[in-house]
Amino acid sequence: MLVSLHVKNLALIAETEVHFKEGLNILSGETGAGKSIIIGSINLALGAKADKDLIRTGAEYALVELVFQVEDEALLDALKALEIPVEDDGLVVIQRRIAPNRSTFKICGETAVVKQVQAVSALLIDIHGQHENQSLLYKKNHMEILDAFAGSALTQVKEALRADYSAYMQLKQELGGLDTDEGARAKELSLAEFEYNEIEEAALKDGEDEELEQLFKKMSNSRQIEEAAGRAYQLTGSGGQSAADLVGHAVRDLRSVEGYDEKAKVLADELENIDALLNDFNRGIAEYMSDMEFDAQIFSETEERLNTLNRLKLKYGGSIGNVLAYQTELAEKIEKLQNADAYKAGLEEKIDKKLTELDALCQKASDIRSKEAERLAKEMTEALMDLNFLDVQYEIQVRGQQELSASGYDDVEFMISTNPGEPLKSLGNVASGGELSRIMLALKTVLASRDKIPTMIFDEIDAGISGKTAWKVSEKLGRISRTHQVICITHLPQIAAMADTHFMIAKQVIDNMTVTDIHEMSESQAVDELARMLGSDELTDTVRENARELIRSAKSKKQEFC
Repeated sequence: MLVSLHVKNLALIAETEVHFKEGLNILSGETGAGKSIIIGSINLALGAKADKDLIRTGAEYALVELVFQVEDEALLDALKALEIPVEDDGLVVIQRRIAPNRSTFKICGETAVVKQVQAVSALLIDIHGQHENQSLLYKKNHMEILDAFAGSALTQVKEALRADYSAYMQLKQELGGLDTDEGARAKELSLAEFEYNEIEEAALKDGEDEELEQLFKKMSNSRQIEEAAGRAYQLTGSGGQSAADLVGHAVRDLRSVEGYDEKAKVLADELENIDALLNDFNRGIAEYMSDMEFDAQIFSETEERLNTLNRLKLKYGGSIGNVLAYQTELAEKIEKLQNADAYKAGLEEKIDKKLTELDALCQKASDIRSKEAERLAKEMTEALMDLNFLDVQYEIQVRGQQELSASGYDDVEFMISTNPGEPLKSLGNVASGGELSRIMLALKTVLASRDKIPTMIFDEIDAGISGKTAWKVSEKLGRISRTHQVICITHLPQIAAMADTHFMIAKQVIDNMTVTDIHEMSESQAVDELARMLGSDELTDTVRENARELIRSAKSKKQEFC
């Protein structure tokens, strides 16, 4: 569940923190008080687009922080699969800092990107806004909703469908690439053969270029190497004031006194070892110098070979490994072009086989959708009747054998009739704004019984409804809140009366600055807020008693849910 929301320097909010509870959390307030800012801040924390103008005037940045408490083991496993560092007590903290030039996310203290935040939020919270109702009007969204209801029964089939469809489209693309005239194919074959032979004649060996570059570097600088080695030989050899002569004299001096002091003997032994090492080094550098003979022919051959290798790397791939890989591709291409007709026939056979596999998967997906459509339609009809649709018919049509896609060949459409005697029509053609709100709520209720998402947010789900219908919506929200945490912004007293926890959103002026604040109300404050929502200009005892009666009626209903 969503434990808390902390907002700082965002729009009209200077700084506020809200601690949500289990059950139904109601947010209400006067029009223009800033209710949309609260839901907007949650959306911002979960990855919504941020505008620098949202930063409160005079502030350097805005901050939004959400704290979730996760107890369900399956959810914890899903979060671990996303490599989210969940706290030992099951807390997940999502934070977003919005500055004028950039925006940063953190999950449990670790820097995150938008995709990670969105993946986490998809597991923890479902936010429903007024605009989402409109998604029901578009038939293209109906299959997605049905598939979500079908869940795991359809998931594996859809994954196999996507993979096979991708392979099928690749085969078709490859086949289309063969549809060229003879002249173009002959030119393509000639170029491929030329490039293949050019690489073949070079007889490339992986790593050869690195070895040759080292050799070329050595030969190019042979004179400097020879001079430096010669000086080192003289300085460490015998004669004059060389290191070897000086160390030898030092050894003899120490040996002459080693009988007087044991430490002098130890030092003489150490110095004698150094003398031996210098002699070994001197012999080694003499051998090194003898091998430094410069061969102009070898140098020329090395330079020419390096030029060949670098030209091929520049032309075909940047490294010998890539050039050899390209040669392998050329060999396959040459074989295809030389045997174009046979290869084309083979591709067509593969396409036919893949189409057969796709057809079987499409049929399987269609069968599952048809079965789940009946179940969803039945559950939706019951949920809609609970929401004061007195005589409603709800049907989900799954029409097969449409154009093939990665989702199959089905066309899904929600159909409804809200009045007796009227035929079923497409949902987008018959539903009013208030009806759409209730249909979406019914859908959320049905889907909530299947998913594991612990928190649901409804932003003005009461749009376009009133009276008895408002009570029905209130009851539905109350039922959902027995198994999910629900956070709901509302203007209707019938819905607010069902609250387990009621928050007030208010706007005030402090130091000539407009500030929006949110706080949990006491029981008496909640009564006064309901009285205001009932439309009274003056909070009389009669109006307050009407508000208390609403709350008593809601409590009575909530006892039925338990």
